[in-house]
Amino acid sequence: QVQLVESGGGLVQAGDSLRLSCAASGRTFSDDTMGWFRQAPGKEREFVAIIRWSGGSTLYADSVKGRFTISTDNAKNTVYLQMNNLKSEAAAVYYCAARPSQFLLEVRPSMYDYWGQGTQVTVSS
Repeated sequence: QVQLVESGGGLVQAGDSLRLSCAASGRTFSDDTMGWFRQAPGKEREFVAIIRWSGGSTLYADSVKGRFTISTDNAKNTVYLQMNNLKSEAAAVYYCAARPSQFLLEVRPSMYDYWGQGTQVTVSS
């Protein structure tokens, strides 16, 4: 049974940092693309950052480029999202997702097969 379990969300002030974690289990993810997505109230789910588990190629949304970093830890089977200089518009539920393909750095949420339950990030200004 595939499980993606996010953690690390919370309430922070604008300008602060947070690190989200996504613990992956239930299958081998070495051939997958892993992504972080977010969804704010009343908005569609949007891609934040993507990484190929093998090889480490990454892609970031323009709104987070230079402030967020996605990474993997093979030994812990965990994907991280380091978020620095958080802005109020970053407030959302953040989801980890897995796509069993590395052919494209896919940004469409519908193309991901596995999802975590989400972790809330709240940013006060």
